[in-house]
Amino acid sequence: MAKFTAALLAASAGAAAAFAPSAPARISSTSLSEFANGLVGGEGPEPMPFRWGDGGKTSKDFDPVGFSERAPEWMNWFREAELKHGRQAMLATVGLVVPEFVRVPGAQFSFDAIPNVLDAHDALLDTSMKQILLWISLAEVMTLAALSNMNEFDRAPGDFGFDPLGLFPNDPAKQDEMRLKELKNGRLAMVAIGGMIAGASVSGHGFPYI
Repeated sequence: MAKFTAALLAASAGAAAAFAPSAPARISSTSLSEFANGLVGGEGPEPMPFRWGDGGKTSKDFDPVGFSERAPEWMNWFREAELKHGRQAMLATVGLVVPEFVRVPGAQFSFDAIPNVLDAHDALLDTSMKQILLWISLAEVMTLAALSNMNEFDRAPGDFGFDPLGLFPNDPAKQDEMRLKELKNGRLAMVAIGGMIAGASVSGHGFPYI
């Protein structure tokens, strides 16, 4: 139980950090590359032995489809979308694991009513899922103004000024470090949630889905 609690706290901290502001849009002068308009994420120390092209065998400036060269004016939109999906995936991984151990009060949410977490969507389609859709829609509407003016002012991709825990540092170098952590954890979560759902579907088992 102690291990699960520690893992849950770590995951929750990561999800909370995901919503910390990421301004300014440009990375600091300490950055190693102006790849992708200077956005973090192209530093690339991770080895990629099967990579093609001129980038060597690491993930540095990895852009096999060429988005950064073909549509540089859309880079902020691409990063906004990546951050948004990464944040959703980080929350989703926590939301998929936690109900395996703890349920909110109510007979319709109990382990007897819904033994498999993946069945919750269909089982609660006429109740809780409608509430979730409502809140998601509200969040989307509230962000339309910022998204529609993406390149009109100095708002950084993903920055909604939401940092209730004060996790975003003031030092520019540490800000870049925080942005990179969020980006990489989001990318990992996007891959992980797909694997978790696939494992749960194939095995028919809950956590750890084997």
